[in-house]
Amino acid sequence: MDQVELNPTIPGKALKEQLQKEYQVGFSIHQIFRAKSNAKKQVQGDYRKQYEVLRDYILELQSTNPDTTVKLEFESEPNSNATLRRFKIIYVCLGGMKKGFRACLRDFLGFDGAFMKGPFPGQIFTAVGVDSNNGIYPLVYAIIESENTQSWKWFLEILGDDLDLYANSNFTFISDRQKGLQAAIAQLFPCAEHKYCLRHIHDNMKRTWRSNEHKEHLWNCATATTVQEFNHLMNEFNLFDKDAYNWLKQIPPQHWARSHFTGRAISDMLLNNLCEVFNNKLVEGRDKPLITCLEYIREYMMKRICNVIKVQNKCVGPLTPSATNIMDKNVYLASQYTTRWNGSDKYQVKGPWQDQQVVDMAERVCSCRKWELTGLPCKHVIAVLNDKADNGEKIGELHTYVHRVHWLETWKAAYVHKVEPIKGRAMWPISDCPIKITPPLHHNQPGRPKKKRRQSAGERSQKKGENGNGASGSQTDGASGSQTHAASGSGKLTRKFISVTCSKCKNKGHNARTCKGQVGN
Repeated sequence: MDQVELNPTIPGKALKEQLQKEYQVGFSIHQIFRAKSNAKKQVQGDYRKQYEVLRDYILELQSTNPDTTVKLEFESEPNSNATLRRFKIIYVCLGGMKKGFRACLRDFLGFDGAFMKGPFPGQIFTAVGVDSNNGIYPLVYAIIESENTQSWKWFLEILGDDLDLYANSNFTFISDRQKGLQAAIAQLFPCAEHKYCLRHIHDNMKRTWRSNEHKEHLWNCATATTVQEFNHLMNEFNLFDKDAYNWLKQIPPQHWARSHFTGRAISDMLLNNLCEVFNNKLVEGRDKPLITCLEYIREYMMKRICNVIKVQNKCVGPLTPSATNIMDKNVYLASQYTTRWNGSDKYQVKGPWQDQQVVDMAERVCSCRKWELTGLPCKHVIAVLNDKADNGEKIGELHTYVHRVHWLETWKAAYVHKVEPIKGRAMWPISDCPIKITPPLHHNQPGRPKKKRRQSAGERSQKKGENGNGASGSQTDGASGSQTHAASGSGKLTRKFISVTCSKCKNKGHNARTCKGQVGN
């Protein structure tokens, strides 16, 4: 138990050598695996028994963390007097994280799901926000049996109650276009802005168009901040590849292009990396029993708050570190621009590369829309402020033109609220509910459980240092046309499109096992 507790991933062979040296007795590898399994069960908990004490855990969690929301749901049971109910869903939103998210001042959330491992697999649904330093802010996690429209609706309805969201709420969501999530958001929050992760749009595009030129056109269109620039770049994409343009045009631009974002979220984020980062931190906890998995997530949140506070204590200045870096870059670029005042509150700003924009200081907007989207003054606005200062006008501190989201005091206010620790199992309150919870109907999957996220073909090719257009292998042009051999997960070429040659008769079209002595040309 001591060795497994210190190193749960210790290999069986290493454990066998240690025990044989310590006890001077020979052990078979099967005995080692059984002993290791029993030790892990005592250290991490039993998969089945943890469902029985789930209500006790919820009582302890809510008593130590005030304002915590926990929702538990079971499979439908025709017998209303049944004392056994099968587990289906659990939803957890810690009170401290809920208060801290409101203090972030950003109505922005990312959604994602990750598969559970072990004998009772399901999925972990997560909702992650963005703090003032553009870092992740985990808010909600839930363990759900399967991913579909109904489960996402259940998840979003409870989340809406926690955050006081209504059908007309102007919130912003970003996701990877998961199964059922689009329909659930459209039904529950029709007024919300729903962004799609651009990386997943590109992954879908790569199934047909894999070149770097297609990727560059996609990103150029997505990062354009004005509708005029977006339309110009889309026309260029149409001239480059009409089929790819028609495919991309089917996706409404308000879901993936900055030029069509409203700016309500004070973020121009195009990727759902915030959820990917959070899911990556939970890899080691996804194969653990139910309560142990829930505790792994809660402890990570508690630890992350402490790590962020350590960074905050080293920060000086009115803005967060990420906002400070962006502003320093904009201040440097603003020196290359000249301004012309129209006599009221508007300025014409002109710079290199025929960049000419209009800044309205009364409305605090710039025609490039970057100030509106991010809440940070762009280089054109800073050029106007420099001109006003040169003419003797009082402009005040530069950070007063930055949205409060990016202020250091806002960042610190979000992490004032903590995740409270809980006591051990022996000190949990005992639930008086007579209904006993049983695990869902699942069984052990064959083979070794997989922990790592399944990578796309493009990610595998990049890691193996293949050519830049994402296609791997060789291309051969013959009478039948061009054939491309795609890389498999092991890095080897597939046998697709390859004609087999018999080792006996040297003819093509069959192998030695099915050879019948055919005579070739």
